[in-house]
This record gives sequence, C-alpha cells and structure tokens, in this order.
Amino acid sequence: MAKKNIFTDAFGNLYFLKRLIIFILGIVSYRRFNGFNKLKISGTENLVDLPDSNVLFVSNHQTYFADVAAMYHAFCSVNNGYLNTIKNPVYLLNPKVDFYYVAAEETMNKGLMTKIFKLAGAVTVKRTWRSEGAIVNRMVDLTEVENIMKALDNGWVITFPQGTTSAFAQGRKGTAKLVKNQRPIVIPIKINGFRRAFDKKGLRVKVTGVKPTMEFKKPLDIDYDNDDAQTILTKIMVAIEQTEDFNVLHEYDQELKAQKTEEKSTLKS
Repeated sequence: MAKKNIFTDAFGNLYFLKRLIIFILGIVSYRRFNGFNKLKISGTENLVDLPDSNVLFVSNHQTYFADVAAMYHAFCSVNNGYLNTIKNPVYLLNPKVDFYYVAAEETMNKGLMTKIFKLAGAVTVKRTWRSEGAIVNRMVDLTEVENIMKALDNGWVITFPQGTTSAFAQGRKGTAKLVKNQRPIVIPIKINGFRRAFDKKGLRVKVTGVKPTMEFKKPLDIDYDNDDAQTILTKIMVAIEQTEDFNVLHEYDQELKAQKTEEKSTLKS
C-alpha cells in the first residue's frame, strides 16, 4: 500500500493544495452551519483518543455534499481542541487533511465544483446496483476497494453504507465486508435535519432557522473473528438508526396499506 509523506497524501495529492481547498470551502460553507442554520454537534469526545489511521466513520446520508462539508468542520474543530462546537472557524487554518470520504464516481464527475470537492479527499467508487438513474448489476471493482483500504491505512474514512440519500434504504454488505477484512475502529454518525435545511445536492440553503444535528457515537463493539458480514451490517444500521425499527412512519404506513387492502376486498365482495 502506498504511504503518505510530508508533501502529499496517500494518493499523491499535495497537502498545501488540500489545505487551501478545505480552508476556502470551509469559509464558504461556514454560515450554512453556523449562521443561516445552527448545526448541533454531539459526541466528539469520542474522537479525541482515536489513532491517526484505520478509523472508519459510518453515517446515514441526506444530501450529496452538505453532510460531508459539516463533517469536515467537525473534524477540523476537534483537531484543534474544540469539542462539540464549530463556533471558532480558526480551526480551518489547521485542518485535518488525512481524512477521506467514499463517494459515487458519477456524482463527483459532474461539473467543476464537484471536481474541486473531490480534491479535498474523495475516494470514488462506481455503484454496483445503479448508474445514471438506471438499475445495473456489475461486479465490484477491486481497485476501488484497494483505494478505500489505502485511505484507511493512511487516515480516517467516512462512508455511507446505504449508498443513497433515501432514508431507511437497505445497507450495502460491501461496507461490512470491508470492516471484516480491514478491522478498523468503526464510529457511527447519526445526522438529521440536513434534508430539510438544504437541497438534495447540499449546495443551496433551502430553509433557514433549521438546527441540523450530527451525533458521533462510541466505537462499535465488533468481534472481527466471529461476527459475519451480515451481523456487522446489522450493527452498523442499528447504530446509525436506519433500520425500520427507527422509522416512526413505518407502522403507520403498514396500517394504511392494510386498511386500503381491506377496503379493496370489501368493494370486490
């Protein structure tokens, strides 16, 4: 596996360029999280004693870019000794640069702005189940898996196991297999309110006065020797609160569906 040096990260990106991009994007996005809307962060005390590498953050997903941008603010803030707050943006002068996030290749290749975001630390992958809105069924590209492992070997990585911004979508077992093989420390993140505050891409403020939340939970208890991929995936999905047990509308939807079925049966009879 490739290693970083004092000038470049594990993928050959210049640190000074990454610092500049993170600083500029941080300044541009700051008022979105501590101005128009007030981001409430909790649990960053769970990040203080983490090692510098082989840490995997797993999170639910609500917008393409606002989620990750807010995480950059949180990580940079913690990197400078501030817990559960982003009120002092001086932390952008000393950002955490060995931080990567897994993103869909098709999303990161659309326009100049997304390509700039990519330079900040994206590890791109091709979705195996969907491409350009169409359902596909293709094999996992092992080179992409190696890139994620390279990122873990050299820093922190954030991934979204659902692979979509749709709430309560099923988790993808690829994340669990990566955890099984790489044995990282796994930190769950639960976010809420981003979908309400921002548009789907996360580039435009949709509503002001919202208080999005971002909760960093304690590391998952994983038995890497005995837990299989499905068990690990279940632990992840429960931790990020994306199983149907957390869907407060699920029971209502089921009752409504049953009621409609009953009404149809009554009409037919």
